[in-house]
Amino acid sequence: MILRLAAILVCMCSAALAQQETTVASGAVLRGLDKTSGTTKDIEMTAGAIVEFGRLSIVLRECRYPVGNPSGDAYAAVEVVEAGREGKVFSGWFIASAPALSAMDHPRYDVWVMRCTTS
Repeated sequence: MILRLAAILVCMCSAALAQQETTVASGAVLRGLDKTSGTTKDIEMTAGAIVEFGRLSIVLRECRYPVGNPSGDAYAAVEVVEAGREGKVFSGWFIASAPALSAMDHPRYDVWVMRCTTS
């Protein structure tokens, strides 16, 4: 039931993103949390860059924000892989205003988008 509700919410957000006119940014600021140590780190990255956070490698594919409002909601296409683990830990869109809708499921780390960067 929870997975079905989450899928419906992700579809609704995807539809909202498709309907809202957005601009592509040059990069994004993500925030990473190491749940074991309780430490957080802001991760500033450009589109296409790979950044290491603990055992994770994070790739920012794209960051979008509402036209004319760079401080508005951020939508970041991200891929995350973990050293020593096959496949991707996460591949999809992070949404700044609703981080729980499309969250990365990992026992130690949490990553989400804070905002897009324009320069």
